[in-house]
Amino acid sequence: MARYYLGVDVGSVSTDIAVLDSSMKIVDKIYLRTKGQPLKVISEGINQLQDKYDNSEIGAVGTTGSGRNLAGVILGADVIKNEITTHAVAAVHMVPDVKTVLEIGGQDSKIIIIRDGVAVDFAMNSVCAAGTGSFLDQQAARLEIPIEEFGEYALRAEAPVRIAGRCSVFAESDMIHKQQLGHDLPEIIAGLSAAMVRNYLNNLAKGKDIKGPIIFQGGVAANVGIKKAFEDELGIDVIVPENYNVMGAVGAAILAREEIARLKRKKTSFKGFEITDFNFKTTSFECDGCPNCCEIVNIYQDSQLIARWGAKCPRWEAV
Repeated sequence: MARYYLGVDVGSVSTDIAVLDSSMKIVDKIYLRTKGQPLKVISEGINQLQDKYDNSEIGAVGTTGSGRNLAGVILGADVIKNEITTHAVAAVHMVPDVKTVLEIGGQDSKIIIIRDGVAVDFAMNSVCAAGTGSFLDQQAARLEIPIEEFGEYALRAEAPVRIAGRCSVFAESDMIHKQQLGHDLPEIIAGLSAAMVRNYLNNLAKGKDIKGPIIFQGGVAANVGIKKAFEDELGIDVIVPENYNVMGAVGAAILAREEIARLKRKKTSFKGFEITDFNFKTTSFECDGCPNCCEIVNIYQDSQLIARWGAKCPRWEAV
């Protein structure tokens, strides 16, 4: 019987699902916009796989991303891991001698330094919007250019203008100023791409030992203008893997398989594709037991409380 391994990456912008076979080759992938409804989108993604695979064929399930705990409880994950770990594992799987991972998603960005297949250093930025995909989306919409074509415009530039990129507000006002001065769109977009890369390197790569091979992953890796800006700034080729936009999910699937093997378990904790028939709901409240005022998150399956997290003490551990 065929064995497949499922990885689910729930982020603020997208929810990505990857299915790997027993040789760790990607056989299916799904990229969905989260749109602030992770429960609905997870069910939608699993529903798309329901007719392709049987429950008995799923060997293990792993979750990652900002919504990894939520996804883990809903799916019955065998392993729940942070984004740094899963992105590093996927990068090493794709390019075994990779030394640097550049990752830019919709709402955050990260850099991971890898040596001998192990992540030895990293930095993550979830505060400044100027270095993320959402900022590019906003500027593409403002310039009335499809985001899919944004990078191509940058490649047409002959003399990119310099854009102030340390802050999204300043970058946008500087772009408007350059337009008013009469600069062409390709020059402005190339300048914005270069500014975004400078911002990324100044914020995340300071003091980091960046060496090749370098992998660029995350949704923004589709932007050829940003890829070129990285290559110009770093003076080295940057690799964009084929499955750049689902690397977190790929890493989660690989780690799930490793966990099952490590524990010598024959059966996954996966609840089955029937989870799409359940009604899931989350609620939260602020604990008043101490000055920490923890936000406690409850998750219900058909009105039954099945999980709770958020506390800094054991008070709410029992379900």
